[in-house]
Amino acid sequence: MADERRHPQVINLNEVETRTVGTGSKFGASTKQIGLPTGARSIGCSWYEVPPGKAAFPQHFHCANEEAIFILDGEGTMRIGNDSVAVRSGDYITFPIGPQSAHQLRNTGTQALRYLCLSTMSTAEVVGYPDSKKIGAGGAPSMAAALKGEGWVRFLAFEGTSANYYDGEDVG
Repeated sequence: MADERRHPQVINLNEVETRTVGTGSKFGASTKQIGLPTGARSIGCSWYEVPPGKAAFPQHFHCANEEAIFILDGEGTMRIGNDSVAVRSGDYITFPIGPQSAHQLRNTGTQALRYLCLSTMSTAEVVGYPDSKKIGAGGAPSMAAALKGEGWVRFLAFEGTSANYYDGEDVG
């Protein structure tokens, strides 16, 4: 980490803490949050490095935030909806909101896959996971708070589990 930043809106990857995500043999990545430390409010950007054979996340789609990926190094297979597309360094991929844009990027190459993930930063979001049939919902005062686990609401459940609107309320 550098001792002094050149400008509050400029950051180098070497100046950002690395975080590890994933579990098991199929999911894993190193990531660096580079949008928020520069003061970004509406466009997020994270750097990812995924080892061969792994994906950072399960296939998912967003209901509020649009995403895009720019491949810096390596190659992989991008699942978009029901399609699988070979991707490589220099490719740019967008994911508008909705199930038709459900996506997952897996490193199918022999070297690290590095990419930038950009997104809008709505702090209220619902995410669908087609493979596992889960739904996630969250709300937070800011994206920085959400990333620190300081959200107002964070919920993950399997589809088909629900409550009636007045369940649990004192309906007298």
